[in-house]
Amino acid sequence: MSGEHALAEYVDNLVYEPVQVHDHGIDLTVAAVYEVAAPGRIDFGGDELEDADLEPVPTELEAPDDEYGWWSIDGGQYVLQHNEFLTGLEEPAQLQPRNELLARGGSHPSMQVRDHLPLMPLSVADGGLEIKENARVSALVPIGDGPR
Repeated sequence: MSGEHALAEYVDNLVYEPVQVHDHGIDLTVAAVYEVAAPGRIDFGGDELEDADLEPVPTELEAPDDEYGWWSIDGGQYVLQHNEFLTGLEEPAQLQPRNELLARGGSHPSMQVRDHLPLMPLSVADGGLEIKENARVSALVPIGDGPR
């Protein structure tokens, strides 16, 4: 797999392709931010596996006629959902936080993905973070490419 065009074939629901698809990969956008309201459960055999209870963090509009709102989140741990979906990559790609997120005190794990984009734990520094709906927070890059 080489270049952005090969990756773009396997990513659906892009918010605005001309900005998101570039030479180094594809920027992924935030669809929802959740708080963990009640714990999930993990056991050895999987018989007692239960999802955590996630509550959406509401957005607020800066002006009444704004189309998109902002999440104003305090420092702590959250769960992030992307707008985009994967449709089965031929080869794994690297999902990583964008430098813009990292430089503002937010982070999520980097991992290889192939057939879906999982819900991601989002860490926010003590000072908090404001994220606008559809903000580009992650990047999907071919394996071997690092952060840009």
